Amino acid sequence: MVFQFEHVTQQWDEVYGKWRSRPFDLVKLKSVLSKWQYALANDGWNSLFWGNHDLPRAVSKYGDAKGYPIESAKVLATVLHFLKGTPFVYQGEEIGMTNVPFSKIEQYRDIETLNMHRLHLEADLSPEDFIKGANDNGRDNARTPMQWTAEANAGFTTGIPWIEVNENYTTINAESATSDEHSIWNHYRKLIALRKEHPVIVCDRYQSFLDHHADVFVYTRTLDRECVVVIASFSSKQMSLDLPDELQVFGHCLISNYGQIASINLRPYEAFAILATTD
Repeated sequence: MVFQFEHVTQQWDEVYGKWRSRPFDLVKLKSVLSKWQYALANDGWNSLFWGNHDLPRAVSKYGDAKGYPIESAKVLATVLHFLKGTPFVYQGEEIGMTNVPFSKIEQYRDIETLNMHRLHLEADLSPEDFIKGANDNGRDNARTPMQWTAEANAGFTTGIPWIEVNENYTTINAESATSDEHSIWNHYRKLIALRKEHPVIVCDRYQSFLDHHADVFVYTRTLDRECVVVIASFSSKQMSLDLPDELQVFGHCLISNYGQIASINLRPYEAFAILATTD
């Protein structure tokens, strides 16, 4: 099993690294993910992940945590689970936990962040820019207490947690997620069940399409006569999509983050997967 971090560094600044973010570039992200899908197609096995204990929260990094937090979190889940490999879901990702909005260095606990802050100040660099970079990519984003409930300290402890709880715990927490049939958590459950039910999602061939499209991720998984077409928008805008002939298939929808598929006029952060049988 191969863990690669090439996609993680795509938004890092060439000089300042992760402490200063570059704009999100879906074309580059697709290129890296596809590269590893093809490289390990017949020799090795992919580890599929957006986050871990050292990385920022997925929906804040690759989605739209402010405008479309639920929709974009489901997009990320969908894209990840239909790729070839083993998906890893980092704690809190399944309920859409986001990066922390810390405003001062005293709120951080990560030794790397504290040391880099000191070096930035010694180099007469902007402390405000550093805090922004730490909020975007710092390791403490993944280390705030798990948000279990809307109670004090997110139900994590009755004492004083070692690091502050993200302030949005009253709306983003496991208790509310597990009681909502349309939640991110239930979307993950459906995806995991689909992988157990359909070998085509787990095995055999990956093929990407529309590689240079700046707003959509489109790929297929094929096994014998079955084909799954995955279409995911990474845009807050509604758009029409012209698909190549080989993707204009008839089948049934395995999953969609909008419930019903209206057409190929994609809604903001819409994602779905169609299972079809080829001739």
